[in-house]
Amino acid sequence: MAIDFRRLAVAAAGFSTFLHLYAPQALLPELAREFGVSAAQISVMITASTLAIALTAPFTGAAADVLGRKRLIMAAMFAVTVPVLMETVATAPGTLIFWRFIEGLLLPPIFTVVLAYVGDEWPPAEVVGVAGLYVSASSLGGFCGRLVPGIIGDVAGWRYAFLAIAAIGLAGAIVVATKLPREKRFVRSEGFLASGRQMLRHLRNLQLMATCAVGFGVLFNFIAIFTYVSFRLAAPPYNFTPSLLGAVFFTYLVGAVATPWTGRVVMRYGRRALMIGVISVWLVGLALLLASPLALILIGLSLCAGCGMLCQATSTGYVTASANEGRSSAIGLYVSSFYIGGSVGGVAAGALWSAAGWWGVVALSAAVVAMMGMIVILVWSAKPVRR
Repeated sequence: MAIDFRRLAVAAAGFSTFLHLYAPQALLPELAREFGVSAAQISVMITASTLAIALTAPFTGAAADVLGRKRLIMAAMFAVTVPVLMETVATAPGTLIFWRFIEGLLLPPIFTVVLAYVGDEWPPAEVVGVAGLYVSASSLGGFCGRLVPGIIGDVAGWRYAFLAIAAIGLAGAIVVATKLPREKRFVRSEGFLASGRQMLRHLRNLQLMATCAVGFGVLFNFIAIFTYVSFRLAAPPYNFTPSLLGAVFFTYLVGAVATPWTGRVVMRYGRRALMIGVISVWLVGLALLLASPLALILIGLSLCAGCGMLCQATSTGYVTASANEGRSSAIGLYVSSFYIGGSVGGVAAGALWSAAGWWGVVALSAAVVAMMGMIVILVWSAKPVRR
């Protein structure tokens, strides 16, 4: 079977980007001990990046609609290795947080533009499947971004862990530079003003705005659960090391296995029915996280990871199908909502972790997932409405 290098490059972009984004999570307890700060304080390393992404994503989409796709993707993937390298020489948590914020500023050209590229360059019937491949690779990248630093952190220290992430990310950038073709179906925007008008028109698309709300909830829960589960498992009676905390993210592989099938399931049952079923299972996974046996916690994390990735794949496919113009700016709005959700989730979960512990974090996440289900039931249609 011939290799589809376009799909390989899309997968490499998703893998490399999420490799960068979540790399500190398995190291957070160790970093908190080294710098003498609280769990909520060191977790700002995660929310700094998600906040930066939320702030810049809509503008990145508009820029891509004017400048084109591959050039922006490739430049961002090479540039993002610089702040990662700077993190290896940081001597204070504030410095780490600063470079993580810069790192976040450079990630939207990958998140937003790759999905817009998919929406432009593949036939509509294949978009959901390719978006599922992207999300699957992203989940694998998120897993490796936790496992690799955890293992290297135990063996050589957290600085070498970040150095390894920079090297892997650079390899992904080279794959995209050499294997992703220049866009052929992209229609260049008339200018930033025209692109801005397209974005304002997106705000009148109820289906698109509802999908942005779902995206908000997806990352809200991922950041809340997968950040603070590290602190729960690092504490007694579990006492996990960074390597074991990284290994916990094997649960992410459930998403990597499940999401490539998203397109077929959507074609058979429809987006709305799939989302309702997935959200129901997600609530079961959250309930299992309140159990004490480690096996049940791991099953719960697996269900949360798989359901979150399926929701993300379905939602991103819905965004590209709902917008018949300015797809980069539409994806930009979605990505901004997604990462605002992550930033809010990190801050809100940190407050509840301090006030009520793990129970408070899980209860908050369950409430947000339930609201996502209500949005899908009340607003989503079986087919996207183009406006």
